[in-house]
Amino acid sequence: MTGLAYPAISPIVFSAGFFELRWYSLAYLLGILAGWWLVVKRNKKYDLGLSRNNVDDLAFYVTLGIILGGRLGYVLFYGNGQYWAHPWQIFAIWQGGMSFHGGIIGVIMAMLFFAHKIKYSFLKLTDLVSPVVPIGIFLGRLANFTNDELWGRVTDVAWAVRFPRGGYLPRHPSQIYEACSEGIVLFIVLNWLWQKKWCREHTGFISSMFLLGYAACRTLVEQFREPDAQIGFLWGHITMGQCLSAPLILLGTYLIWRAWRNQK
Repeated sequence: MTGLAYPAISPIVFSAGFFELRWYSLAYLLGILAGWWLVVKRNKKYDLGLSRNNVDDLAFYVTLGIILGGRLGYVLFYGNGQYWAHPWQIFAIWQGGMSFHGGIIGVIMAMLFFAHKIKYSFLKLTDLVSPVVPIGIFLGRLANFTNDELWGRVTDVAWAVRFPRGGYLPRHPSQIYEACSEGIVLFIVLNWLWQKKWCREHTGFISSMFLLGYAACRTLVEQFREPDAQIGFLWGHITMGQCLSAPLILLGTYLIWRAWRNQK
């Protein structure tokens, strides 16, 4: 049989009584903590005008946006109406089901509110946060792999993996593709841009690079990823993930134009 055998990885890191720590929850926790730590360091180094309490509060609002936006986004974009018949399942986050695009919307809303609250530039906040987001994406996609979910389409490439929930058919490990592109590559590019004074001073530019970079990576990897069973393909071979990435491209393009206009 072609393809690599899926490693026997338990989705549970450890359990004690009724408490279970899952890799997916741990990925979110570590991603948020790592992002918070890096933002604290950069705020201090570049004197961005935020107090330590501001940064701590920002982490709370971003976390809230990730959880609420990610869950509601999944319900609206991928739920296919099943949650309206059983609305209490919307709150069963432990059963899985989070949308990254929904998480982006949730974080944007949370940061808009927070920026208004502390009277700080919204786009300066997004420029500060955007370079650390790929950390969470990387860890989250690895967690998708350990959970045996969001695998790719059937293929005959040498590195194909036979996922148990994928019918033991050789499939693209699309979770790893996303972890490498949306996680590692995007992190390197955005943090390289952050080191450039021009990029930092042109408010919104780094945020635009995040939106365009993520949308490009996601659109490409969707060519190898198996569409969600309850959704399938939308038109031809267009997937929901590709459709949701299109607005990010438009928004990112607008922010580039805005940064260029402000320079003029």
